[in-house]
Amino acid sequence: MSGTLRAFRVRGSGGAEKFGVAAGSLRGLLRKGCRLLQLPLAGSRLCLYEDGTELTEGFFRALPPQTELVLLGPGETWPGCFGDVGRLLGACQSQRDAVVEAARRLLADERAPKRQKLLADLLHNLDENILAEDKADDQKWFEGLESRFKNKSSYMRYSCESRIRSYMKEVGGFISNVHPSARDAYKRIIDLMLDKLKSVKYNGCYFDRREEEEAVRLCTVEGWFSCQGPFDSDYCPCKHSINPYSNRESRILFSTWNLDHIIEKKRTVVPELATAVKTRDGREVNWEYFYQLLFTLENLKLVHIACHKKTNHNLSCDKTKIYRKRKQNHKVS
Repeated sequence: MSGTLRAFRVRGSGGAEKFGVAAGSLRGLLRKGCRLLQLPLAGSRLCLYEDGTELTEGFFRALPPQTELVLLGPGETWPGCFGDVGRLLGACQSQRDAVVEAARRLLADERAPKRQKLLADLLHNLDENILAEDKADDQKWFEGLESRFKNKSSYMRYSCESRIRSYMKEVGGFISNVHPSARDAYKRIIDLMLDKLKSVKYNGCYFDRREEEEAVRLCTVEGWFSCQGPFDSDYCPCKHSINPYSNRESRILFSTWNLDHIIEKKRTVVPELATAVKTRDGREVNWEYFYQLLFTLENLKLVHIACHKKTNHNLSCDKTKIYRKRKQNHKVS
């Protein structure tokens, strides 16, 4: 027996367009849907758009109005809305414009907040201009930045240099904690590190997509950066990735990612350096080892802020590398 008419949103398995259909029974809804989408009634069935659950008469009566349904013809299947998104993502590389248009149509008629967010994020990621390098080709990317930056790589190098400079400032500022008898030696080591950093332009190439050989451990094709996960793992379980070259929002979000010291800078490396200078007892401090730990990818990895382990890493410097045989050059007495 047919009940009170209720409106539902019905679509086919192969299209994005949705139709409003009112019916008081599952059989009635199926009949109207088949006529609308020109499918044979025999062998057709209705399922939930969200997860592919096939409808029964009892299930149908419990559905709220405006539930989104998929009408399947004979032999067709529906894996749920994620299968729909998967098809969109699979077409991104070869049919970008078509995917953008399809996602916009879906979003225009989408009411579920989570699916709205999913589609909005998809459109955001496709609305990018990764290959553009110069300001003239992607002016929106440079909004809010100083006018002196004429291309994306120059700003990204500056951003990386700023991070490394801040580490150098922390190391230099620690001198007040060094034993007075060792401060001159500590200062000479800081000067050597600073000279080396200046010679390599503060390792700004780490975030420069044009310096592929130097940045290969942080940077993949066309500026994509992947989170390297917790310090004791080889992967990021959340699969965080970002391309700060793609659009302005991604550039801003990338500033929240951290360059994480695996052997901790404040808790371990800098105090160990100060101790090594104080207790060297005629030995030469291997300052280049500490330089590697503080300023290079030997001990730095890029991580999403949510994957930055801020508790004690419980890792220590290699005791066999703290000192080295005395050299004639860069002698620290």
